[in-house]
Amino acid sequence: MILHRSTLLAGATLALASTPCAAQLASPVGGAGRSEASPAAAAPSVAVPEATPAPFAPAQIVVPPAEPEPSRALAPSAEPAAEPPALASEFEAHVAVVVGKPLRRFGAELLVPEARDFTTPTTTAIPADYLLSPGDQLRLDLSGSVQGSNLRLTVDSEGRIFVPRIGAILVGGVRYGDLRDVVAAQVSRQYRNFTLEVGIARLRGLTIYVTGFARRPGAYTVNSVSTLVNAVLAAGGPSEGGSFRSIQLRRGGQLVSDFDLYDLLLRGDKTGDAVLRNGDVLHIAPAGEQVAVTGSVNREAIFEMGAGETLADAVAYAGGVSTVADANRLLVLDTLGNGNGGWQQLSAAEASTRPARRGDVVRVLTNVGIARPVAQQPVLVTLSGEVTKPGRYYVQPGARLADVVAQAGGLTREAFPYASVITRESVKAQQRESFARAVDDMELLLSTQPLVSVNRAQLTSAGNLKLIEQVVAKMRAREPSGRLVFDLPVTAAALPADLIVENNDIIQVPTRPVTIGVFGAVASPASFAYREGQTIGDAVESAGGIQSLGDKKEIFVVRANGTVLARGRRTLKMPALPGDLVFVPVEASRGEFWARLRDITSSLFGGLVGAASVRTLVE
Repeated sequence: MILHRSTLLAGATLALASTPCAAQLASPVGGAGRSEASPAAAAPSVAVPEATPAPFAPAQIVVPPAEPEPSRALAPSAEPAAEPPALASEFEAHVAVVVGKPLRRFGAELLVPEARDFTTPTTTAIPADYLLSPGDQLRLDLSGSVQGSNLRLTVDSEGRIFVPRIGAILVGGVRYGDLRDVVAAQVSRQYRNFTLEVGIARLRGLTIYVTGFARRPGAYTVNSVSTLVNAVLAAGGPSEGGSFRSIQLRRGGQLVSDFDLYDLLLRGDKTGDAVLRNGDVLHIAPAGEQVAVTGSVNREAIFEMGAGETLADAVAYAGGVSTVADANRLLVLDTLGNGNGGWQQLSAAEASTRPARRGDVVRVLTNVGIARPVAQQPVLVTLSGEVTKPGRYYVQPGARLADVVAQAGGLTREAFPYASVITRESVKAQQRESFARAVDDMELLLSTQPLVSVNRAQLTSAGNLKLIEQVVAKMRAREPSGRLVFDLPVTAAALPADLIVENNDIIQVPTRPVTIGVFGAVASPASFAYREGQTIGDAVESAGGIQSLGDKKEIFVVRANGTVLARGRRTLKMPALPGDLVFVPVEASRGEFWARLRDITSSLFGGLVGAASVRTLVE
């Protein structure tokens, strides 16, 4: 019995001790794992949470940001002072005196400050065959299974870059065009399914030396894709005594290239423009023999000539002759007196064999402004008005007016040849020149008259001087018409047949007018119907007669053919013609204004032309 109790106590104790373990291992859904003990002794069941797999995270490459590189100066790091403009050489100054205008060396436009920033920008297109070297900085962008953005990696002295999580990659000596494949091959050894972008963020710096006849010789820091031309521009180009034709690139004491800037400037040829390397030396040689080319060429300038080159080569350097040049001949002047003195005329064939000599000035002649014989001029004539077929007609040089009218079908029955208007460019030019000279003379006389007049104080008043200015200004504002006035009878049925037409002649044939105009100091200025047999006085009476202010001695008539009738009082008795314009001026002695104008102009016109006529000019 005691044994039984002990057994029971031991069983109870074992049951109590085993309950927690059973609860921990119980199935979350019950049933098979439930304890056989009494409900009061059994512990509640606990559910095991369902496991969730963690998402995939790509490897992240983080590189500390690179410190910004200080800006690399082209020359000394100090800010350079503003340069004075390049001075003209002694030969340029000499040529300016000879040709009468400044003439610069060809290529001088390269020497302006805006052209000298030759540093290759970071956005430049790197050539595919560029070999990577220590100091170059690369930019990597990775996405996909491995990620890294804007990684800046500098090639070390052993030609390697170190990419975190990937390791060192040898890129020194690799072509830029092969760089992506080299880097991608190393990344693919550890990662799959990635995208790679690689480029050059910054090029290494080189130190080169510019010597000789450079405007600013010295040591320069350039990037590794800079060329000979870039460095020459940075140094300000050749000086006044430097050559554009011989720029020597020396490397390790050996001549690598002797570059002619004319090849680049004239033909766009950069064959000799070599890429620079560290320690290269550029030497600009002294200028060779120089020749000036001016006149009708496409580019006037002073050119540096090579050995054996001719005057024809100098003209070719100037872009050849212009469109209006006389291509068959040119003039050459030996300004240094080594040959015959004065200008010499050479044919095109002679220029191709004549060697260009130091100090020569070549002038290419022009065909512009040369009056050609009438027999050589192309003739375009415009006919309008009362012709059968108005229009523009091309005729042979030397053609007569009758030939042109016949080509246009002749005149109509309503034509009035007496009043025809022929305007001609040569006549207009002659009128303009003569009129300008006459106005200059008039201005001089009007300005000096007050100085020699008895009434000097009155004539030098501000009012009189202003009046002189107004008269002269109105005269200068007038533009000659270019009308060619010819004398035909009023009954003429045809134009002057033997008149030789010129290019751009304009011929207008009006209809027969039926009125006479009367204007000026009359009671009723107007145009009145023309009556056969009437006189000028009859026309004036039709306008109400001359007013008290009118000047009968200065009446004049402008005929329809452009001639002027001015015969004083006798003008009123002259027969009137269709289209006449009769003008009755105000008597000059009436009124303060006209009296002052008469006093000022009396010495100029000397009574031959009255102040009334002057009034018609200024109105």
